[in-house]
Amino acid sequence: MPQLTPEEIRKRFQTSSEFNETFDAFEQALEQRIDDMELYRQLFWNPSLAPHELCLFGEKLAKEFPHVAYDTFMWLANVFEVTYSMVDNHELALKYYKKAASVHADILDPYLAAADCFEPDLNIPPLGVLIEFLKQGVAHIAEPKILYRRLAEFYEMNGNDEMSGYYRRLAQEGSTPDQEPRSEE
Repeated sequence: MPQLTPEEIRKRFQTSSEFNETFDAFEQALEQRIDDMELYRQLFWNPSLAPHELCLFGEKLAKEFPHVAYDTFMWLANVFEVTYSMVDNHELALKYYKKAASVHADILDPYLAAADCFEPDLNIPPLGVLIEFLKQGVAHIAEPKILYRRLAEFYEMNGNDEMSGYYRRLAQEGSTPDQEPRSEE
């Protein structure tokens, strides 16, 4: 196959409905060491790609170019959150928000975005899983007040007034928890 220019790769990412053609363009982009996230965003928005195909591309891109892993995971999470809701991919969105947080645990965005994708009527992603993710974020975020507020809201939704009150107090005080009260979620 002749080598594609970056513009030809972009066009294939945008318009190709054939997986093999898209994959070949992706492989060429990697071989050419193209690490431009704007190019790969075109790939991630290609409506012909299934979620598992997007995951394949995203995981390979993050492995090949670790310096764009955070952006890759955040972008995938956003795509899953807004594009595939009819097949219930909020859990896939959460998976990639978690991956983004594993790359940069000290950035607030993955935690807040994950909290925002919660669908209370369907309990997706599961509230307990979201709570645990936000609690992990508290340990890494310099100013965790906003996470405390979200934790308080989620515990309230979950019917746990003790934990809700605990996190509301932390949000007001702006302190870091010494030891969380023992209580069932």
